[in-house]
Amino acid sequence: MSDVAKLAGVSHQTVSRVLNGHPNVRRQTQLRVRAAIEELGYRPNRAARTLVTGRSQLIGVVTQNSTLYGPSSLLASFELAAAARGFVVSVRRVRELDRASITAAVEHHRDQRVAGIVVIAPTGPADAALSQVPGDVPLVAVDGDPGRHGAALVTVDQEAGAYAATALLLAAGHRTVWHVSGPEDWFDAAGRVRGWQRALREAGAEVPPVSTGDWSAASGYRAGQLLARMPEVSAVFAANDHQALGVLRALAERGRRVPEDVSVVGFDDVPEAPYFIPPLTTVRPDFDAVAEQTLSLLLDRMAGRGEGAPTRTITPTLVERASVAPPPA
Repeated sequence: MSDVAKLAGVSHQTVSRVLNGHPNVRRQTQLRVRAAIEELGYRPNRAARTLVTGRSQLIGVVTQNSTLYGPSSLLASFELAAAARGFVVSVRRVRELDRASITAAVEHHRDQRVAGIVVIAPTGPADAALSQVPGDVPLVAVDGDPGRHGAALVTVDQEAGAYAATALLLAAGHRTVWHVSGPEDWFDAAGRVRGWQRALREAGAEVPPVSTGDWSAASGYRAGQLLARMPEVSAVFAANDHQALGVLRALAERGRRVPEDVSVVGFDDVPEAPYFIPPLTTVRPDFDAVAEQTLSLLLDRMAGRGEGAPTRTITPTLVERASVAPPPA
C-alpha cells in the first residue's frame, strides 16, 4: 500500500480510503490511485485487514454437494451478491444433509473466523443441526423449515408457487391435478405438496395420491409411466422441471400428447424449459432476490442489527408457455 501511495503521490490513508470506497476522495485522486494499483498489481492483504479492523471479509456457506438446479443457482447468485459488497465466499459442500455433516461444516467455517455463515438447509436433519450452532457467529438459513423458530431464514414461498401452478390447471378446466413430488424430507417438496393440496381442496376437486420422486428426470419418468397408463389423468404438476421432463418423455412414449391430451406444469424454470417439447409452463423462483435478501439479513446480523429470528419470504412467478390446455372433450 505504501508503494501505491508513493507512485500515486498521495498518503497511505488516501489509498486506504479509495480501497474502502470512501466518498470523500476527489475523482481525480481516485483515478491516480487506481492507476497505481493497476500498474503495481497490488492486491489488498485480507488477513492483515482483518487484524487491523477486527472484521473479516469472509462469508462461509454450507450446501449439499449436488448439481440440483435450485441450490446451485442460489449459490451462484449469492456469490455474485457478496462479491459486489466486497466479501469473499468460502463454500463447504457436504455429501449428506444430516446433522453431523452440517455441524462439522459449520465448525470448519468458525475455525476460519468467518464474518457470518449461510446454511442452505432444505431438509429436516440439516435444519435441526442449526439449533446446535453457537450464537457467536451470525447465521442465516436458506430454505429451512418455515415453521421453525430460532434462526434467521430466507425462503421461497413454495406453497404459493404450487398453488398458482395447480390453480392454472384447474382454471383450464381439468377436474383434478396429479402431482409428482420431490423427496418427502425436503421442505421445498413439502411446501409444494401443501400448495397443490390447498388449491384442489378450495376448488372442491379430488386430491389424488402423490407420486414421490427424487428431483431427477428419471424419477419423473418412472412416475410418468404409471400416470400415462391412466386415462383419467389429464393434468400433472411436477415438483421441478427435471421431473416434468421425465413425465413428458413417458407421456410421449405412450402416445399421450401434451397439451392436447395431458397438461404438464413444472417448477424452477430451468434454462432449458422454453426448449422442451412443448415449451414448459413452470414456476420461477427469483434466486437473485433470495440471495440479496440472504446477504442483507446476514449483514444486519453481522452489524448487530435486528433481533429474534426474522423470516423473509420471496414469492415466485408463474411462467406460462405451451404445455397447458383445456382437457380433451
